[in-house]
Amino acid sequence: MKEFLDYVARALVDNPDAVSIEVDARDDEVELTLSVDEADMGRVIGRDGRIANAIRSLLRVMGTREGVHVELEIVPND
Repeated sequence: MKEFLDYVARALVDNPDAVSIEVDARDDEVELTLSVDEADMGRVIGRDGRIANAIRSLLRVMGTREGVHVELEIVPND
């Protein structure tokens, strides 16, 4: 899942070197935190959150296949 998210995020942003992903896996739950450059936040989230919701949906499907619940949080780099 991390590799998929990394691939999609880097394809969407202008500054792919600023993309980083943290994974917090506990039992049957995985929380992914996607950090992108502040200027690229709009590209990853999309109009009305459509891109972010599409990514979340795909990650949930991948998680269901592996038997885990997946959550995605998108934050700007510090």
